[in-house]
Amino acid sequence: MPVVHVEHLSKRFGKRVLAVDDVSFALEKGSITGFLGPNGAGKTTTLRMIVDLVRPTAGSIAVFDGRYRDLPRPWTRVGALLDASGFHPGRSGANALGVVARASGIPAARVAEVLELVELEGAARRAVKGYSTGMRQRLALACVLLGDPDLLLLDEPANGLDPEGMRWLRTFLRARAAEGKTILVSSHVLAEVEQTVDDVLIISRGRLVARGPLASLDAGASPVVRLRSPQAELLQRHLEERGAAVNRLGDALAIRGPSAPEVGEAAHQCGAVLHELITERPSLEDLFLEIAGTRRPES
Repeated sequence: MPVVHVEHLSKRFGKRVLAVDDVSFALEKGSITGFLGPNGAGKTTTLRMIVDLVRPTAGSIAVFDGRYRDLPRPWTRVGALLDASGFHPGRSGANALGVVARASGIPAARVAEVLELVELEGAARRAVKGYSTGMRQRLALACVLLGDPDLLLLDEPANGLDPEGMRWLRTFLRARAAEGKTILVSSHVLAEVEQTVDDVLIISRGRLVARGPLASLDAGASPVVRLRSPQAELLQRHLEERGAAVNRLGDALAIRGPSAPEVGEAAHQCGAVLHELITERPSLEDLFLEIAGTRRPES
């Protein structure tokens, strides 16, 4: 049984704004799923519908085989990071978490445990107003972990993190998945998520345009052959006459269609000298742009 099962979910705001349009997916236990798309694609609205903060216009959502609102002690089952700015700036990190713990009936000792998990124990007594954006993100993660939930819904958790913080976040999420937790992490920073997730949901303009293991999306994508040649313009014409899609910037070509050996043979046929010839697999960002139909020009 999936941890989360979403079927034909839609949300309309007023008559003109269709924020989420017939979205269906399932999350399995112990998986890290990337919920990917540009800002405004419908990611946050979907996450809010899962935890009953927004009511769907149509469709259904099952969380642990029932409705979120019917879960006993829901904070022990679901941890949702939807906003990292909700802490009182004058409270210390430990005090802010202590307030949440007391309101939820969670033992006070858990506060120190989660602060250690997110490596904020050294800043526990500092006022939140003195925290960096990345530290606030970690404090928000600590807050959703207070109840040791089985499902984590994380909306843009990499916001404000520097490269070291992003590396820490990857390790952190992998460790939680290894404990059997199910994680749905939304992001528009596709290059970062690519190194973290097992499965992806790609949403564009409210519609789910792709879903499945990251490896399966990569396998179905078109590789790019890149080369450098002093006769790049001549080689471009030669390849385009044979149906290849070619973009040129100076002496560099980016080619879709033929394989690297076929490009090498074409260069030999037209007398072009090659200084470099490589095959490049598309990044997650390239995959998204291709799937969503908004591919940027090659350079």
